[in-house]
Amino acid sequence: MRKTILLDTGWKFVKTASDVEAAVNSCGEDISLPHTWNAVDGQDGGNDYYRGTCWYTRKLEVPARKDDQEVWLEFNGAAMTAQVWLNGELLARHEGGYSTFRVNITEHLLEENVLAVSVDNSDNDSVYPQKADFTFYGGLYREVNLLIVPKAHFALGYAGGPGMKVTTAVKLSSGESCGCDGNDGNKLQFGGYNESDQELKPGSARITVEAWTEGPAESVEFTIDGQSKRGAVTDGYAKAAFIIENVHLWDGTNDPYLYTAQAKLDSGDEISTRFGCRVIRFDPQEGFFLNGRSYPLRGVSRHQDRAGAGSALTPEMHREDMEIIKEIGANTLRLAHYQHSQYFYDLCDEAGMIVWAEIPYITLHMENGVENTLSQMKELIIQNYNHPSIVCWGLSNEITASGGVTESLMENHKKLNDLCHSLDFTRPTTMAHVFMLETDSPLLAIPDIGSYNLYFGWYLGELSQNDSFFDAYHQTYPDRCIGFSEYGADANPAFQSAQPERGDYTESYQCVYHEHILDMIEKRPYLWATHVWNLFDFAADGRDEGGKNGVNQKGLVTMDRQLKKDAFYLYKAHWSSDPFVHICGRRYADRAEETTEIKVYSNQPQVTLYVDGKLVETQNGNYIFRFQVPISGEHCVEAKAGQTEGGMETTSIETTSIETTSIETTGMKTTSKETASIETTGMKMADKVMMDEIRIRKVDKPNPEYCFIQDGGIVNWFDKEDFKEGYFSIKDTLAVLQSHPQTDAIVGQMMAGAAASRGDVAESVKDNPNLLKMMGSMTLESMLKQAQDAVTPEQIRGLNSALQQIKKPE
Repeated sequence: MRKTILLDTGWKFVKTASDVEAAVNSCGEDISLPHTWNAVDGQDGGNDYYRGTCWYTRKLEVPARKDDQEVWLEFNGAAMTAQVWLNGELLARHEGGYSTFRVNITEHLLEENVLAVSVDNSDNDSVYPQKADFTFYGGLYREVNLLIVPKAHFALGYAGGPGMKVTTAVKLSSGESCGCDGNDGNKLQFGGYNESDQELKPGSARITVEAWTEGPAESVEFTIDGQSKRGAVTDGYAKAAFIIENVHLWDGTNDPYLYTAQAKLDSGDEISTRFGCRVIRFDPQEGFFLNGRSYPLRGVSRHQDRAGAGSALTPEMHREDMEIIKEIGANTLRLAHYQHSQYFYDLCDEAGMIVWAEIPYITLHMENGVENTLSQMKELIIQNYNHPSIVCWGLSNEITASGGVTESLMENHKKLNDLCHSLDFTRPTTMAHVFMLETDSPLLAIPDIGSYNLYFGWYLGELSQNDSFFDAYHQTYPDRCIGFSEYGADANPAFQSAQPERGDYTESYQCVYHEHILDMIEKRPYLWATHVWNLFDFAADGRDEGGKNGVNQKGLVTMDRQLKKDAFYLYKAHWSSDPFVHICGRRYADRAEETTEIKVYSNQPQVTLYVDGKLVETQNGNYIFRFQVPISGEHCVEAKAGQTEGGMETTSIETTSIETTSIETTGMKTTSKETASIETTGMKMADKVMMDEIRIRKVDKPNPEYCFIQDGGIVNWFDKEDFKEGYFSIKDTLAVLQSHPQTDAIVGQMMAGAAASRGDVAESVKDNPNLLKMMGSMTLESMLKQAQDAVTPEQIRGLNSALQQIKKPE
């Protein structure tokens, strides 16, 4: 019988030690797992968080065991390179901070044992990730277990996997031919039955279960859905096949039904895994299909970190994340940029999420890192094969950002692609391409399906360029499946504007950005999946922008999960069926305009606005409702949605108020409430009445606290006389400025300084030729708006003055 003992307490953390003996003898700091040493310094900016080798030590007490039992250690996440020592002896080394690995310690146990684990997240050239826009937390940040198993047991040493693999083949009851897995006339389909399975009836599934064993096992007893079969063990491998009649499909968020497969050895070792039966298809014209029907994938991306905790997340934190994901109404997740916790993949299975899983092969291709990409991919697939939520394996992310496409990079991706197909024929491979990668690059043809990370309208260019990019790509490559793997705009909720614009970091502009993108997406059904970057703000210690250090603020929810930004409710309006109404701008309390716009997001067809209890207007519409309201003093603004059976709006007799946001803003407290109508004696309310309320007030001049750059916009820093005709200026395009040796040198120096303030990634990509080509058509003035925090007003004036000294060629 297998026994699992959680080793979460009794640990000492030693930040620095010369060797294992010094670590064991150090007093250290008493800690419990999960733990990361970068929970604070990895989130405070400066790009100076500790990256090095730290130690975890503890006494290891092993319960009494029989001679025919083995003892293993199981590490579910040790970032990034770990070495395991027992009683001063080095037993194992593992490279890769996001996957499970195990160590057999049976033959090395003494009466008294001391365990020491060195964990290293230092900079190197062989273990991914090394260049990326997120903090590389170090530590034992997931569970560590002690496993006691019989000599004959299911494999613990096979790439950290569960020891069992379940493959499903479904014949849909609709009679639609599923065909074979793989590329079928430009329509990639997986999970369907093979035409040779003649015995499969419509609505049934063939389930193939495989198991790997270690030790003297002779046979495995498999059990699924009340059926049991035995499979003989040959060279540590056994399998059996089952038919499930009237199969209950795993049907996404509609019905994420899970079966359980069990495997047992005569020694008493027993394991189980959950699985789901589903058919997935990727159509270059119509997008994603689940179980034979169109199923547009619209969702978000997630990093595994949180304010104050770093990557050391508890089960409660994982569950809270999933609840927020379900609240927004997403049906797909991109779990970036590495393997996530098994606990969270389980939550995805249970919630019916469609998941993109990937390895941390990101930003910079390293010649010495090829084997590490292969080992991390092997572990990702073997450890996660049974999760029905996962539908594709991501080979890399923005890997051409720093060095472009090289022969070595191409070969690395071919090896990864072949490895994925050899380990799993039931899912396609994909990649997330950086926006400056040319669409005719041969790299795009390697994976089965593709996706692009685009940031037009934020980092550079106009919002409309997202539309034109996909239109051009789809027209040029109509037989390719293309998705939208990243898009977003940073927003600090403290910053607000009545006239938001790119680069101002306002919550207001984030809404403008996502309103456009959502409209663009809905008009392009061929996009197989779209993923907002990101659902939550996350740590990127190299960043210093938008009024916060060490944080990427593109999240729709703050890093502590306490505040949902306005754009969160825009997506909830589009995706969720739970009725609600939300007034934007609750943190924009002080308003200097005579007439202000009150914007409401709701998934209801009608919204009514009241100011100080008086009816302003009722509007019919979809998702976004805009009201123009004159203001003169302090006002209570209330939005309602919901009707009685007779079609008239009603107000609840009894209400339940849920405070979702409470922010003190210059002496005013704004509170969001949702009011639920209920049945009361003598009155029946057909539908729920939703209500949201904010408070605003008229002020004489804009509140400077709402402005990220308080010196005023660039457009106000110059008068007409500051621009002489026939001379260079910041109003020229980058291409024009780079065409002249003197202005090129001036601009190059400015851009280098701005890139340095954005951390390692920006510094490494600033010379990318395709990026420079894209930026060539932009005016320097436009680019400076995006970098207002990195370039002071005085520097802008000085820059323009220097350019104005150089006369343009005749």
